Amino acid sequence: MNPKKIALIGNPNVGKSTLFNLLTGLRQKIGNYPGMTVEKKSGFFSHNEIKYEITDLPGTYGIYANSLDEQVVTDILTNPNHPQHPSLAVVVAEPGTLKRAILLFQQVRDLGIPGILVINMMDESEKLGIKINIKKLEEKLQTQIIQTDARSGKGIRELKDALEFVISDEFKYFETPREFVQSLEKIKEISGVQNDYQNWQYLSQKGLKHLSEQQKSEIEKLKTEHKIISRRLQVKEILSRYETIDEILDKTVTQAKPEKTSFTEKLDKILIHPVLGYLIFFALLLLIFQAIFAWSGPFMDYIEEGFLWISKKVGTWLPDGPINGLLTDGIIAGIGGIVIFIPQILILFFFISIMEESGYMSRVVYLMDRWLKPFGLSGKSAVPLMSGAACAIPAVMSARNIENDKERLITILVTPFMTCSARLPIYVVIIGLIIPEQKFLGFNLQGIVLFGMYLLGIFGALGSAWVLKKIIKSSFKSYLVLELPTYKMPVWRNVLLTVWEKSSGFLIGAGKIILAMSVVLWVLGTFGVGEKFNNAEEIVMTENPGLSEDELKNEITAYKLEYSFLGYMGQAIEPVIKPLGYDWKMGIGLISSFAAREVFVSTMATVYSLGETDDELTIRERMAKEVNPNTGESSYNFASGISLLLFYAFAMQCMATIAIVRKETDSWKWTFIQMIFMTGLAYFAALIAYQFLK
Repeated sequence: MNPKKIALIGNPNVGKSTLFNLLTGLRQKIGNYPGMTVEKKSGFFSHNEIKYEITDLPGTYGIYANSLDEQVVTDILTNPNHPQHPSLAVVVAEPGTLKRAILLFQQVRDLGIPGILVINMMDESEKLGIKINIKKLEEKLQTQIIQTDARSGKGIRELKDALEFVISDEFKYFETPREFVQSLEKIKEISGVQNDYQNWQYLSQKGLKHLSEQQKSEIEKLKTEHKIISRRLQVKEILSRYETIDEILDKTVTQAKPEKTSFTEKLDKILIHPVLGYLIFFALLLLIFQAIFAWSGPFMDYIEEGFLWISKKVGTWLPDGPINGLLTDGIIAGIGGIVIFIPQILILFFFISIMEESGYMSRVVYLMDRWLKPFGLSGKSAVPLMSGAACAIPAVMSARNIENDKERLITILVTPFMTCSARLPIYVVIIGLIIPEQKFLGFNLQGIVLFGMYLLGIFGALGSAWVLKKIIKSSFKSYLVLELPTYKMPVWRNVLLTVWEKSSGFLIGAGKIILAMSVVLWVLGTFGVGEKFNNAEEIVMTENPGLSEDELKNEITAYKLEYSFLGYMGQAIEPVIKPLGYDWKMGIGLISSFAAREVFVSTMATVYSLGETDDELTIRERMAKEVNPNTGESSYNFASGISLLLFYAFAMQCMATIAIVRKETDSWKWTFIQMIFMTGLAYFAALIAYQFLK
């Protein structure tokens, strides 16, 4: 027996997600609507031997969409053949915004969808001085009303019981104005639908998706003949409904004037203050950044050590050969490269979820929107951009909070410009090579250059966003129409579920691509063709007599890497990177660092016969002595060093980020555009710097 489909509908910030989590527990599926970036959340539960499938639709204020996520709700509710079209709607309200919720409830019921009204957060009504005569309101709306407090679980059982006995009779809250009755009858002939309000939608909205092209054409022709402007019909309906709703609420709801300023109003005087608000926000961002950067460190070290231990154990169990290498250096190392990011993702989304649950995230949007809007970004872009200073992967994932499709896409595309922690090992080594350890105006010169690299990332992100704003076209105009919810203690069940969803989504979605690319890079660096690769040990032993066992092993590894497929690729791209001041050895580092940027340093250690050391001082000393065969000068001089810093500041050198961008945009097109744009910008910035400075 197929489960009964329920749609959970409501305005934003009414506790809808908390209710959904209580009903479904962990029996949830997270994904995107087909062809959309809007998140779809559905779940299952059973009650009295009846199975239900419930879909948590995006928050909306009515059936007339003003944003992409609201459009999803409109498409589902107005199309009876839509896969998510419900057999029952649960409309969630909260006492402070009951008028808007009743408007939405009436629209849903007028579409012929059986529904039930849930008034959530009833504890808030006492604080607001609101008293609701539930029995009288039920009579006026001709429906059953369930009172819940999703935070404590109160009323959930009553809601489940009520689902069995929802009234399915059609209601008519909205009467078609007389001047449009004739038009409506003709629309019925075109659509083949008898429901009056459904046909009113065809008059008051433009080209609903489920209509055929012929129907759209005939309806538009009718509108032109009858001089009907859709927007005016929408306004007429809403004003008419509100007139009736006001009469209902006057007889069923009373509200006493608050005797003192509420806690939310007091807190907002500080948190959205034109000066203090920004200081507090940036202090919170600094805390989040430090938490992601510092708190995750020990856990990431444990994960790295754990996978190294597993790799060594597997290596000792299996005989030497390709299978051993594939498992230890390809698959296990690849899985480790995925799992190592989990602590950062957990910490970031823990903080973001708390900010959302408490009501503070709306204040962040309000504060930052005016500064980011000129660049084509949203106020909600602030968190992903700042989080990108720790790691682009969880930062890109956090862009899901941005409703506007264009702003979300631009945020995802420019976030990798922010200087992430993976760039730090490269910056530290290169800056240490080319910048003297001196004081400038009392500050360490190397520290100033490192700070400059962070500023460069910010300028790169904002400048690219401004360019993309001009290029990317969107029919959705974004206006900041914002409702600031009251402050609440976070529901920890919701916080933990959000953290679980994001981390598991990364592991499964992006992990597949990261693992595949890790194995490919291992194959390229492990295998080669030709006499020099096949006889590497004999050649190295002949050319380097008297080396110790460890030194000999390092030389053989470096020699094999030089004549592996990866080595040949480095030599093949040398003509392209030569104008940047790089030789083929640095080319190997550039290619291998697609696995992760910081791999450049360890690859250079291997190329220069230093083995598996990660000691920055040792690597720096060896790099300082390296001579570029093309120029006869030091490979890492001031010109080539600045060139390399600029290349890594802008290049998309991280397959984990590539994987997560592909997952979040659901598009290889935008992923490739991002890679080409960033790598092209990196190349030309590095080229100009080297040619000017050499």
